[in-house]
Amino acid sequence: MNVRKIVTVVDEVLTEGGRPVEPAARVAVVAAVIENPWSGQGFVEDLAPGIDAHASDLGALLAPRVMEALGAAPEAFGKAAVVGLDGEIEHGSALIHTLKFGDHFRTAASATTLLPAVEKRGPAGVLFDIPLKHVTDATIRSHHQSFEVRLPDAPHPGEIVIALAAAAQGRPQQRLAALSTEQ
Repeated sequence: MNVRKIVTVVDEVLTEGGRPVEPAARVAVVAAVIENPWSGQGFVEDLAPGIDAHASDLGALLAPRVMEALGAAPEAFGKAAVVGLDGEIEHGSALIHTLKFGDHFRTAASATTLLPAVEKRGPAGVLFDIPLKHVTDATIRSHHQSFEVRLPDAPHPGEIVIALAAAAQGRPQQRLAALSTEQ
């Protein structure tokens, strides 16, 4: 796996709706910019060898970094793959939609739900939103949120951005009723 760079972003919301957020609402994202392992090969029918060679290593690289950056137990989490213009969206999906990748984060976060995800293709600097949901109950509305990310110089055409995001809480000042109130 050829990693060009790793980017870490930590965001803390201190006020929302004109009121203090206490404690501050914290979200961390760690993104690895990697060489697309299928780049330049034309259409690759069997992606399994590339998944086996890279997915677990990516999960092992990113999960501890996002946990450290968050500095708290995650309550919500998500993932993303953004493929450069010379690749296929399926290349990013292959790396993040496998337990070989996601179980590293689920284990670190003591999570039981599947990680929500976004996959897309785009040029360097493309915006993408990482969806987040609660780590043990995807129906908890307060933790349905997204975090916008942009890496000015990534992905290059033959690269993939693989990112994990974690939040230490739900949305700041959330006040929607539980889903069970509508059932």
